[in-house]
Amino acid sequence: MRGRPNSWSGVGEAYAASYAELCAGTGTTLRELLGAGAGRTLLDVGAGTGDLAATFAADGWVVDAREPEESMRAVARRRHPCVRITEGALPELPDADRTFDAVVANFVLNHVPDPRAAAAELCRVTRDAAAATIWVRSPSWLWAEVCERAGLQAVAGGRLPEDKDFERTADGFARMLRDGGWPAPDVVERSWIWNAPATALWASVEGGVAGAGAYYLGLDARDRARFRRAFDALIAERAQDDMLALEHVAAVAVMRRDPSL
Repeated sequence: MRGRPNSWSGVGEAYAASYAELCAGTGTTLRELLGAGAGRTLLDVGAGTGDLAATFAADGWVVDAREPEESMRAVARRRHPCVRITEGALPELPDADRTFDAVVANFVLNHVPDPRAAAAELCRVTRDAAAATIWVRSPSWLWAEVCERAGLQAVAGGRLPEDKDFERTADGFARMLRDGGWPAPDVVERSWIWNAPATALWASVEGGVAGAGAYYLGLDARDRARFRRAFDALIAERAQDDMLALEHVAAVAVMRRDPSL
């Protein structure tokens, strides 16, 4: 659902006030998969506001973070001044082969134009292990329902060309990662409930975050008002204390290199 290309430009503050909390839902699983750092090095690619990088640093990893969007880096530096975050994006990271003991990409491979090339780049820069996540069930359905209630035609789009796309399931994610050179990726699905504050949900669209935000900012004033009324009606019907319980599902993948190679 998009009204204009979703560049993520300038959305750092809005993301921090909304979906940063949601995307942290896979953090515990990723940390369990990669274990305690004990001084080992880790690269967090597409680090956003730096929250995941900070949790890995607290687990004893020596963390570098890469984030292409300036507004995200600004938030990360303010929230986590001890985390080193620099500019960089898939599929061409500014790092030598096998620079890091591990690499992680949380909800990144579902946003890049060539997921297989991006997966190959993650594999290139790690010595031992890589972990990544994608959405299987994201908030998109919620915003589609808001559009339906508002009598607005949600713009179909955002899918990759057929030769670049992949099935957004655990099995589809695993196949794509194998195509990208990951040796024997282990992929599982994880689900959780995000008790989303209505204020955070609205901050995401008003701030232009993700597909729904891009769609909303592409509307004229009249249609924005219709969208807002439909959103408020949905919250009034389903939320408790202005909190909406939303189930989300992610596919979480990890690969480990054969130490003999």
